[in-house]
Amino acid sequence: MTASGPVTLLDQKAVERVLARMAREIVERNDGVRGLVLLGIQRRGVELASRLRAAIEKEEGAKLATGALDITFYRDDLGVVGPRPVVGESSLPMEGVDDRTVVIVDDVLFTGRTARAALNELMDWGRPSRILLCVLVDRGGRELPIQPDIVGRKVNALPTQRVDVRVPEVDGRLAVELSPLTPAAE
Repeated sequence: MTASGPVTLLDQKAVERVLARMAREIVERNDGVRGLVLLGIQRRGVELASRLRAAIEKEEGAKLATGALDITFYRDDLGVVGPRPVVGESSLPMEGVDDRTVVIVDDVLFTGRTARAALNELMDWGRPSRILLCVLVDRGGRELPIQPDIVGRKVNALPTQRVDVRVPEVDGRLAVELSPLTPAAE
């Protein structure tokens, strides 16, 4: 890693290959697409879920139910986020989540607190028969006993480093980068 900037861990082609493999693994774990729901965690998890959905629909020839979870008000650190947290939208499929296999999609798994918040919110919406956690990057460093079911790539990042997933809809490109923490990001 250079002192001045990020190091690319996965470029666009590598991310696309990883997402294709993850899409196949989701279908395999569910034994098909019946009863499957993909829910992306706002912000970048939503875009990743959309890419996974497109890959699954292309391969399986069936439409998937999708949605988004905004975990802002379920965070255990809301008090330190600031007086005006950015709140996105949660949207679930019209069919709901009861008795379905729900795949929660996130970009980076670190402490486990975002996944815990997503589980809490999901349970307010219904009772899935099964929940799978799918993350593009597992960087380790758990503070809670939460482990992903489907992982794109494991990365050994130091506490002084940040793993950033870039998506075209937000960042103009598709990549995974490793950066040093800056004082503003700490």
